Amino acid sequence: MFTGWPVVVLTCRTVSYLTSGRQGNKWSRNIGEAMAQDRHGTRARIQAVALDMFGEHGYEKTSLREIAERLGFTKAALYYHFRSKEDIIRSVFEDYAADVDQLIAWGRSQPRTADAKRELLDRYVDIVVRHTAVFQCLERNQAALRNLESGDTKHYFRERMRTLIELVQEPDASLAERVRASMAFTAIHVGWLFFQDEPVSKDELRAVVQDVARDLAIGLRPEAAQAPSRHPAS
Repeated sequence: MFTGWPVVVLTCRTVSYLTSGRQGNKWSRNIGEAMAQDRHGTRARIQAVALDMFGEHGYEKTSLREIAERLGFTKAALYYHFRSKEDIIRSVFEDYAADVDQLIAWGRSQPRTADAKRELLDRYVDIVVRHTAVFQCLERNQAALRNLESGDTKHYFRERMRTLIELVQEPDASLAERVRASMAFTAIHVGWLFFQDEPVSKDELRAVVQDVARDLAIGLRPEAAQAPSRHPAS
């Protein structure tokens, strides 16, 4: 195992249990929670470093050994979390899918109002921003990931995207409105990823992407009055 695992940070409250002799179920639960949080943090760090290296050197040219070295782990320690590069890719897709599933559940619980649609679009922008490295990795390694079973992005993207599009359109939406709703989500991905090198702040870019997506998805509806972005430019 890698040096320092598991590293458990003992809070003042936890120390008080030790000094007072109040050990048992509560102490075990605190230790378990601390270890789970540390495992989650280590997992996220591995994902971030791996995605960075896949983007820098390419998926096929990056080995698990190199990822472990960049992290300062032994290869055996990396195996504790991920057995292969494919496992890492699958995990980041699953994290993205979980975020989208939560958004879909929220969207289904909301009325079909312009405000709810704007909020859903804004929340999806947040998801894309949070998973920027995943989409950059996909863009730069399309050929390699297409040949992987876990790299078949249809499973993670197509049906979820279809559902999101339905949530920002009316049941009686015209063809033009349905196309605009579809293009809104495409615009979020393209707008955020393609313009990363623009000499503007990330908040400003995010606000522009939000406004364009809103205009595309609900701009044709009379109820779609202009509303301020949730993330104003800094």
